[in-house]
Amino acid sequence: MPRRLASALVLALVPAAASAQDAPPGASSCSGCHAPNAAPGSAVPAINGRPAAETAKAMRDFKSGARPATVMGRIAKGFSDGESDAIAQWLAKQAR
Repeated sequence: MPRRLASALVLALVPAAASAQDAPPGASSCSGCHAPNAAPGSAVPAINGRPAAETAKAMRDFKSGARPATVMGRIAKGFSDGESDAIAQWLAKQAR
C-alpha cells in the first residue's frame, strides 16, 4: 500500500514538474507570493490562469509606477517587456 501511495504522489507531481521546467526565467517564483489557491480578494491574488494580456499590462504598470505597489514595482523592473510577456503567457496556461 505505501508503494502505491508513493507512486500516485509521484505521478500527481509529474505534470507540475514538467510545467515548471517549461517556465521562462522568473516565472516559477511568482507562486511564492501568488499562490494558485489564494482566496478571492486577497491582497496578493492568484495569477495562474489569468489572461496573458492582463498580467503583462499589470507588469508594465508596476514597472512604470502607473500601478502602486510595495514590492511588485521592484520585481517588474527586473524584467524586460519580452520577459514579462513570456511570463504572462506561461502563467495564463497554468491551472488556477
